[in-house]
Amino acid sequence: MKNTPLLHNPHPGETLKEALCDLGITQYRLAKDTGMPHSRVTAMIKGRQGITASTALRLGKYFGTGPEYWLNLQQMHDVAAARDEQAAALDRIVPVTA
Repeated sequence: MKNTPLLHNPHPGETLKEALCDLGITQYRLAKDTGMPHSRVTAMIKGRQGITASTALRLGKYFGTGPEYWLNLQQMHDVAAARDEQAAALDRIVPVTA
């Protein structure tokens, strides 16, 4: 892998925060409307908690996006973070050829 400048790796909570702002919905209302604890919503928005399958189901239903949207955001975030963290080890791996 080449040493390229790292792109911003947004946590799914940033997307959630933007959606709430765009729709004029408070974190408290999201928590109440979806049955999630307010502390979970806050932790996701602050990037301290990831989006689980259960949370993705609730967010997908609430926003009409489907759970896969939220899970994909989380997965992309996790893979990018792991890639950054393991960059040196990945550089040492030589791909197998047939």
